[in-house]
Amino acid sequence: MIIGIPKETFPGERRVAIIPAAVPSFTKAGLEVYVELGAGDSAGFPDSAYQKEGAHIVPSHTEVFKNADVILQVRAVGANPEAGRFDIELMRQDQIIIGFLDPLTFPESVKEISEKGVTAFALELIPRISRAQSMDALSSMASIAGYKAVLLAAERLPKIFPMLMTAAGTIAPARVFVVGAGVAGLQAIATSRRLGAVVEGYDVRPAVKQEVESLGAKFIELPIDVTGSQDTGGYAKALGEEFYRRQREMMSHVVSRSDAVITTAAVPGKKAPILISGEMVSGMMPGSVIVDLAAERGGNCELVHPDEIIEEKGVTILGPVNLPSTVPYHASQLYSKNISTFLLNLIKQGRMNINLDDVIIRDTLIVQNGKIVHPRSLEIYKEGVAAPHINK
Repeated sequence: MIIGIPKETFPGERRVAIIPAAVPSFTKAGLEVYVELGAGDSAGFPDSAYQKEGAHIVPSHTEVFKNADVILQVRAVGANPEAGRFDIELMRQDQIIIGFLDPLTFPESVKEISEKGVTAFALELIPRISRAQSMDALSSMASIAGYKAVLLAAERLPKIFPMLMTAAGTIAPARVFVVGAGVAGLQAIATSRRLGAVVEGYDVRPAVKQEVESLGAKFIELPIDVTGSQDTGGYAKALGEEFYRRQREMMSHVVSRSDAVITTAAVPGKKAPILISGEMVSGMMPGSVIVDLAAERGGNCELVHPDEIIEEKGVTILGPVNLPSTVPYHASQLYSKNISTFLLNLIKQGRMNINLDDVIIRDTLIVQNGKIVHPRSLEIYKEGVAAPHINK
């Protein structure tokens, strides 16, 4: 069986699905590895490093798809809606595609690849269970995004984060408010604390209070009913506009006293909830910064624009997209571990074994032998309504 690693084609994407150090685990399992020429260059992994570990370098994207039985990608079609269309043309019957597919946002892409007769797994749907932690690519990338978001905020803020006591006087620490205490939010809290800021955190799930406080931040509690705030897979659920309206009202005073606000709230397959209104932005101090990690999904801040930096009444609003790609070496290292562990879970004695009794396999399987088999993806496709992949 041949594993193919094509070069990523999403604009600005610098990650690679598999790093050289992962190749021996595949060859030990009886698999061959074909890597597209230059696939790892942008992440700091040259072709020679892959060859040293036993991989074969092939000259083109087309050759990888032509030869490989299994294609491993970071942003596969769906998560790469424009450039990824070329990959659909290269797919063939019974080929297996594994990577981020964004099937709940782009169900039309799921339909298109099903018509090619392939089998596809979406890594963003890995269940949040103990056995799957080493495969949880979404969490790995969210951790990097949370870290980088704080650095962006620190760079733009006209203050320093830590308290300083000098002969010229004492400088008060910056105040950071992190909205959402998932993986990205917790990493943003930890990074802000390491830089010396006074940090507050909020999440609709009261159960994360202990995690927030363990990192040295204050947990903001709002008197709102949050029953049913996450699904059985451990992911956040949409709670309705009336809930978010009341949440904004109660959160506005915390936002107004913060120097930097980092928002991380996203719901799989849905437009991100608006948590910071334009009115709340107007109430912030001039020089304050908002970093909206949900910008690609429409944004938690009403005024954000994906991949743009805007100024509103003295407040800087950043909407970075694809932050993990800005740290490609370590992002690739983490992702490679996630996807290789996932693939090896599928391999038995050198052959593919799609065991639907395994919840990890069952929850991530989107298309099998040309049929859409993932219930939520199929439902969204039949409704004919994709969740907005908003670009304001």
